Amino acid sequence: MNSQKETKLLILSLLLTIGVLGLGFWLWNQFSGKSLNSLLPGNNQQSTSGATSARISTGEKILVIADTSPDKEAGVQAFAKSDFATATAKFKASLLKNRNDPEALIYLNNSQAKNSKSLKIAVSVPIGGNLDVAKEILRGVAQAQDEVNRSGGINGNLLQVAIANDDNQPSQSQQIATELVKDTSILAVVGHNSSNASIAAAPIYQQGGLVTISPSSTAQNLSGIGSYIFRTVPSNGSFAERLASYTIKTARKTNIAICADSQSIDTQSFKDEFIKGIVAGGGKVNSTNCDIASANFDPNTLISQFIGSGADSLVLAPNVDRINKALELAAANNGKLTLFASHTLYTFKTLQVGKADVNGLVLPVPWHPQAIPANPFVQNAVKLWGGNVNWRTATAYDATIAIAKGLQQTSTRDGLETVLHSSSFSVNGATGKIQFLPSGDRSGAAILVKVQPSSKSATGYDFVPL
Repeated sequence: MNSQKETKLLILSLLLTIGVLGLGFWLWNQFSGKSLNSLLPGNNQQSTSGATSARISTGEKILVIADTSPDKEAGVQAFAKSDFATATAKFKASLLKNRNDPEALIYLNNSQAKNSKSLKIAVSVPIGGNLDVAKEILRGVAQAQDEVNRSGGINGNLLQVAIANDDNQPSQSQQIATELVKDTSILAVVGHNSSNASIAAAPIYQQGGLVTISPSSTAQNLSGIGSYIFRTVPSNGSFAERLASYTIKTARKTNIAICADSQSIDTQSFKDEFIKGIVAGGGKVNSTNCDIASANFDPNTLISQFIGSGADSLVLAPNVDRINKALELAAANNGKLTLFASHTLYTFKTLQVGKADVNGLVLPVPWHPQAIPANPFVQNAVKLWGGNVNWRTATAYDATIAIAKGLQQTSTRDGLETVLHSSSFSVNGATGKIQFLPSGDRSGAAILVKVQPSSKSATGYDFVPL
């Protein structure tokens, strides 16, 4: 009898313990804001969304850490507290000490717009992947935003710009695109930089009905993904055709070696289009395989193989994040082969690191400061930033100006897509008249530039239009 009572008591105690533990877990679950699903692999949507949100800012946090200053720190702290008057004053003070900081200029304009009627767009750049390129694009957006707002805005609405950091990574660009689509206050996006990132994100923008205009993605297969996808840079077909024609007809090269990047959609697209142009012009593509992304990349061996197989010229087509590899190849070449390149090598680093190794290098670009002498963009850019800007700044400026022009006619996402596709739409930008083809591509052609010695450049060399 005593044994039966002890057994019943033991079972009752066990049930009571399970009940208490269950109640405790339920209370922890409710008040901690977590669920069992969030602890399981593959069910971390909230944490992913939070991490992505940390990569987007309109002024409440500094994304370009390299340009941090006490005044800028104080500005973002005030912005986060909605003290926009203090934020404005602090961002102005920061720019007085470093005027070549596009993030600070964007945040300044955003803080001024917060107390007025405004329209909002976003720009996605590779801050963690390629800071120089990110800042080049941000300068174009910042200059356009500043000009729009100084002239009274868009139908009385000041322009706000949210900055996003995608690191040039396709998976990150998809997460950024998802967040921007969800934010219904954002009417358009300038971005992304690399074709890898743009092509990965494009279907999300298309499905979400959010216009995106890339200032620098040149891959052929970005065309036609959807009616909400545009670009202000010519496609690789335009770049490759111009360079191939020059290589065969003007430089009279007949055995052309190509070194591209197997991990980059941009450069593979350029290579494919360039080969078409060379073959059509009667030239020959050298048989030596060269992959800048290869783990066994050896510049000296490659140059020997090119020359041994009869090459008389070499085309460098690196991903923008692997420019150093192309410059190593140029150094190993030491003037033996005539050098050509894709548009990705139009950077200050090319001149700074390459110097005499890239002297005579010819490459196609969408824009050059001397291309349109009467255009006020160049003078305004020098005044604003304290020096010359490159084509990414110009095409990012054009993307922002095109969006602003479209928003004058409509302030909805769907309406903007319709306006930009209209045959009557056009606006004058840094690179000339901006109009879009039905594919979303920019109507326009590339120009050629050549690296030559220059006493006006800090590097001793500069890009000069042909």
